[in-house]
Formats: sequence, C-alpha cells, structure tokens
Amino acid sequence: MPKHRLSKRGRYAALATTGVVVVAGAGIAAQTSMAATPWPAQKTYTGRAFDACTAPSLNAMKAWKKDGYYGGVAVYVGGKNRGCAQPNLTKSWVKSVDTLGWRVIPLYVGAQPPCQKSRNKERFTAATAASVGVSNANDAVAKASALGMKAGSPIYLNMESYDIADKACNEATLTYVRSFTRTLRAKTYRAGLYGFSSSSAKAIATAKDRKDLPGNLWYALWNGQETTTKDWPWDPKLYTDHSRAHQYKANSKETRGGYTITVDRNAWDAPVAIIG
Repeated sequence: MPKHRLSKRGRYAALATTGVVVVAGAGIAAQTSMAATPWPAQKTYTGRAFDACTAPSLNAMKAWKKDGYYGGVAVYVGGKNRGCAQPNLTKSWVKSVDTLGWRVIPLYVGAQPPCQKSRNKERFTAATAASVGVSNANDAVAKASALGMKAGSPIYLNMESYDIADKACNEATLTYVRSFTRTLRAKTYRAGLYGFSSSSAKAIATAKDRKDLPGNLWYALWNGQETTTKDWPWDPKLYTDHSRAHQYKANSKETRGGYTITVDRNAWDAPVAIIG
C-alpha cells in the first residue's frame, strides 16, 4: 500500500502487532453532541471516493473527473505522522477541484497510541492523551481552515491499527479521540475517524460509553465490497444517518484520462468539506 498515513513499513508493523487479520469486521458510531454555536447544514456525499498519499495535480483531477468513476477525493490536510509531502494541496487547489465537482474529504494524521509498534513521529501516552488531543484538533482545524474548508466541515482523524485488547492503551486512545472530538466540535467542525475494522475503528464502534465519540466512522476493511451496509458487523442502528464510509480496497493502480495514480478505493456515505 502507499505511504498514506504512516510509512508503508510502519503501517504493516502496526497491523502485525495487533495479531489480527485486516479483513475482519467494520464499525462506525453516531454523532453525539454539538457545540453551542449554530451549525451549518451538513454537506453529504454518497458514491465512490479515493484517497492517495499525495494530492494529485489539478490536471490529473480534471482528467479523472471527466472519467466519472469517482466523485470524492480524500486529502491529508496535516499531522506530524502524515506520510507524504503535499506540493499540490493548496487553498487554490481545493477551490479548483471543488468547482470541478469533486467532494473533498479532509483527513488528519494525528498522534498514535502508545502501544502501537510503528515508527510514528508523534504518539500520546495515558498522561498526555487529553492534552495532545486538544493540540492536534486545534492544528487540524487551522490546517483545514487555511485550505478553505469552512466551519461545519468534517475532519477525519487517522488512527492506525493498535492492540485494542491492551486495556490501558485502548483507554488512552479513547481519551485522545474524545478530546480531539470535543475540541473540533467546540470550533464547529464535525468529527470523524478513519480506522481499521479489526482494531481502531472497532474500538470506536464497540465502546460502551458513546459520549464524545466521533459522529462519523470510516472503516478500512479490504474485502473488495463496495458497500457501507452489507458488511457492517456491529449495531446496525449506529451511524445510519449518512455517517459511514468504507475503504474496501488498498493500492489500486489506476489510469484514467491518461493519468496513473495509486489509490485506495472507498464507498462513501458521509459528510464532506464545505468549501468557501
């Protein structure tokens, strides 16, 4: 797979340490609380979306849009653990692809769990989980806003695989995620989480305490099934109101309109950025 979030080597190492198979289950949860500030109407997209390690050139985006297969594109707006440089990702680029009709999905590669075995540049501990969640969320909002993604937009927190059976580590991770979520909502940004169906997404979907969890879940389950419902293994009442996304295939090398990009494929039924 491409170096989307952590490095390729680091991501496989993180998966390996969980002791589980990637193609396991899926998970998502419902929006819980909102900030006191009036919320802009949610902008939702339902259809196919792709994510690539580096945001493609504008010419490539024009060609792929004409091809018509995808309608959404996820971009890595920031985070110390972001795996690739983003020379194309500017406010002008975001505005241009939005004008072309693309639905833009902001993804932030935040700090990673203390028990995760990968070479990430930033991780939190049980003691720092809450404070790092605040600082990461503030940075995520600043980065998204600088790219023209307005209040009311979602920001999807990238959480790679970790051992959710490690109770202390899982509790620290949930503390971090809740802190990140609360901080986003206080700034009138919607919260989402990208994670693996066998670990990080599962931890969110199965948490008994639903308070301050992200309102949208994007689960990686590489089973080749373009759906957000048929392979849903958790409570079917969770995340039903346009709050699910499913990354169903990784490292798909595709050529469209003469431009070749290695992407991850996603079935999308969730919020996307409000561009202004």
